[in-house]
Amino acid sequence: MSAGPNTTGALRHVLGHLLTPLLMCVGMGLAYLGAFHAPAPHDLRVDVVGSGPTAQVLAQTLQDKGAGTLDVRTVADRGTAVTALREQHSFGAYIPGEKPELLVASASSDTSAMAVEKVFTKVAAGQGAPLRVTDVAPVASGDPTGQGVFFLLVALSIGAYASVAVIGGAGAVLPMRIRVLLAAGMSLVVSLVGTLFAGPVFHLVDQGLGGVWALSWLYAAGILLVGVGLHTFLRRWTTLGVMVLFVMLNFTSSGGIYRPELQPGFFGALHAFWNGAGFVEGVRGHVYFDGHALGGHVLTLSLWLLAGAALVVAAGVTEARRKTVDGPRVRAATPAEAEEEVEEAVAV
Repeated sequence: MSAGPNTTGALRHVLGHLLTPLLMCVGMGLAYLGAFHAPAPHDLRVDVVGSGPTAQVLAQTLQDKGAGTLDVRTVADRGTAVTALREQHSFGAYIPGEKPELLVASASSDTSAMAVEKVFTKVAAGQGAPLRVTDVAPVASGDPTGQGVFFLLVALSIGAYASVAVIGGAGAVLPMRIRVLLAAGMSLVVSLVGTLFAGPVFHLVDQGLGGVWALSWLYAAGILLVGVGLHTFLRRWTTLGVMVLFVMLNFTSSGGIYRPELQPGFFGALHAFWNGAGFVEGVRGHVYFDGHALGGHVLTLSLWLLAGAALVVAAGVTEARRKTVDGPRVRAATPAEAEEEVEEAVAV
């Protein structure tokens, strides 16, 4: 019994659309497993406190044994070590002696602090002494693992890129200025929801909630403008494009689970300028480190926002040219196509 033309057409339609989830599967596997499957320190900055021969020998021994895993330096005193930790220049400071002590800053990265503690627990055991660990920058009580900011990033990202599908698909018939206003409105809503989660609902942060909202808005607005602008050029591939930018490459390079010092170099390089890293490190700096280096992270988010604005302008010009050249042949997505795009994005 042969398949009729309707069946054949439907089969081709389904097979054509299965390419998108296949590419998502491959992309997510490469991104997440590549970034997270085997975390190992490399050039992880730690300090040994002391200026005498003992401290120098210990630092050099650790540097040599680490074979590239650690970047060991000596600092003169405890105060200098604490300053380096609070400015996120180091991730641990070991104070040798009869009662050895390790200083860490878990708010900078709980996983990095754990990696440092593992190293120096062995050092102290070799000296026959128990190790005392002091956290000079602990996380909020509502975020004991220090990863709550990362999951806040996930929530903001999903709210933003799902809104892109709705505005770009169902709202494609609207003028670009209306779509931009919708994007601005949704960025405000998404950021307010995220701020409620961070503060009153889950108590992920215990201070600086206004700054958390501002960073959330900058982050969400950047994603929405980039996505709305890209939709003009990518059409039904917008969901995949936004997933690559703001999930596959974004979550894995944000530093929310593992900082660059525990990841392959590719993701560490992205961490320097990607918007998710700007958000995560910006929130950490604002809430836990007295705003240290906050300006750089705000600049990162602002540049993504400006890139989105530039894309929107380019998209508006392109759409105007298409209407001029093609006239009545230009059509918006049908309701079925728009609904299909929205459902695809939300399902992801």
